Amino acid sequence: MLNIDKTRPVLVTGATGYLAGWLVKRLLEEGLTVHAAVRDPGDVSKRAHLDQAAAGLSGTLRYFKADLLDEGSYTQAMQGCSIVFHTASPFKLDIRDPERELVAPAKLGTRNVLETANRTESVRRVVLTSSCAAIYGDCADIQNTPGQVLTEAIWNTSSSLRHVPYSYSKTVAEREAWDIAGKQSRWDLVVINPSLILGPGLNPRGTSESFNLVRQLGNGRMKAGVPDIGFGAVDVRDVAEAHLRAAYLPDAKGRHIVSGHNTSLPEIASGLLPKYAAYPIPRRILPKWLVWLVAPLADKSTTRPFIARNVGYAWRADNGKSVRELKMSYRPLQVTIQEMFQQMIDSDQIPRC
Repeated sequence: MLNIDKTRPVLVTGATGYLAGWLVKRLLEEGLTVHAAVRDPGDVSKRAHLDQAAAGLSGTLRYFKADLLDEGSYTQAMQGCSIVFHTASPFKLDIRDPERELVAPAKLGTRNVLETANRTESVRRVVLTSSCAAIYGDCADIQNTPGQVLTEAIWNTSSSLRHVPYSYSKTVAEREAWDIAGKQSRWDLVVINPSLILGPGLNPRGTSESFNLVRQLGNGRMKAGVPDIGFGAVDVRDVAEAHLRAAYLPDAKGRHIVSGHNTSLPEIASGLLPKYAAYPIPRRILPKWLVWLVAPLADKSTTRPFIARNVGYAWRADNGKSVRELKMSYRPLQVTIQEMFQQMIDSDQIPRC
């Protein structure tokens, strides 16, 4: 049972995001006052899904203007808060300038939020949304880990600005967080490292790359087949729950791999077929040589070094710490992917069959 202090508000950065939306809803269900930090509180269209979720719940939702790269912009939003949930960080693969579009917002944004926590006496814990991407860069890396399994003790050392820059940005940002946390003793840092987040969004038209992936599985883009790429997967609602528990379980500490399933792209596609066989869901695995030859021509964000180090490799991670210390249980993968797929059909992002 969580011992939640409902007298103190909490801050959620990037509150209109995919994960943050479910987290805000979960916090409001618990009766908390949520300070939602967004770029433009006046943009009613971007916060409509949060307003709708808040209706009828016992908590209170308040909006504050803040920007990751605007130093000190979280000061007002953080006032009086006991918990800071730092979820804001870009997740996109189609980029031209990795430093400007990924690394700077992730690292400098983390520094901005955590240094504000240093100046805010009420803050007792910061829950940081990191990623399994800060633990590994390529599936080939897993071959060199103890037991060929990812754990919280491992750090990504293979990513860079040129190779898988998104993973590099998550690694740099989390290291920055631990560095800042280690120089003070008033607040605790607890880190959530989710694998690929899937599942329906509070905002059905979210901009996360997860939506792009599922959209392509159903709109015919991948009809010819998919590469055999392994990864972890977890329901967005489970990740939100993990954040809540990381905030209010007194003994929570360190990093936590939050991943429900060791899976792969072909398995994700297979999970859709029992219910959506009429759709152009990929049914075959493309040979690695063909992916290596064609994929970089079709998608500039896919490089041949990425293909060489990820296609044909299994993904395995140990989520035992999240189960033991955060008391997590995870939704079935087929439920997650089918509910997300159905939402995309209902919102006309995938043509009906």
